[in-house]
Amino acid sequence: SSGINAEYGGTEKDRVNCPFYFKTGACTHGDRCSRQHNRPTYSQTVLLNHMYRSPINLSVNPEMQQQGGVPEAQIQSHFDDFFEDIYVEMVDKYGPIEELNICENLGDHLVGNIYIMFKKEEDAQKAVEALNNRWYNSMPIYAELSPVTDFREACCRQYETSECTRGGYCNFLHVKAASKEVRHKLGVDTFGKGRHVMAGSRKSGSSGRRSSPGRRRRY
Repeated sequence: SSGINAEYGGTEKDRVNCPFYFKTGACTHGDRCSRQHNRPTYSQTVLLNHMYRSPINLSVNPEMQQQGGVPEAQIQSHFDDFFEDIYVEMVDKYGPIEELNICENLGDHLVGNIYIMFKKEEDAQKAVEALNNRWYNSMPIYAELSPVTDFREACCRQYETSECTRGGYCNFLHVKAASKEVRHKLGVDTFGKGRHVMAGSRKSGSSGRRSSPGRRRRY
């Protein structure tokens, strides 16, 4: 009945709507899911599908793997450059944002996903329309409005306490943290830390930033 669906909407007990799509904006079954993926017609949150390409996922060189893979410092430096690129571009082109969350999950439906929560729904809509006609690093951008509004529900609690046993194939978001240096450089102090569940509620984002003149843009 509609009453049951209203009470259990977005939970495992809701047999109509997919709880994973409702909470994370992504589902391992994709379009083959037996439950509905209700795509929002308006939202503050934009999802950029599979846009972040971690050096970990690109290190297919057997020699590199024998040496223990990509050094952590190199991974963080690459991520910080990417985080700054995305943040500056979104704020400059489309408007102030409240969240920028970049996944380091490995599952096909979450790998490289970027969630951007704008302060205004109209800015999110403007971003989706523009970004679907743009490329980054010679790859097309796939943008859509996302149902995610509360990242405490979307993020993995165990990952934030280093206890997630599913690793990169967890179905909840594993949000990678930007370094303190790049967050300070951008004037961002309320997000980018990779902490949502354990950090409690946060209602307002930082609108200030300091751009980085002379950075090579890849758009």
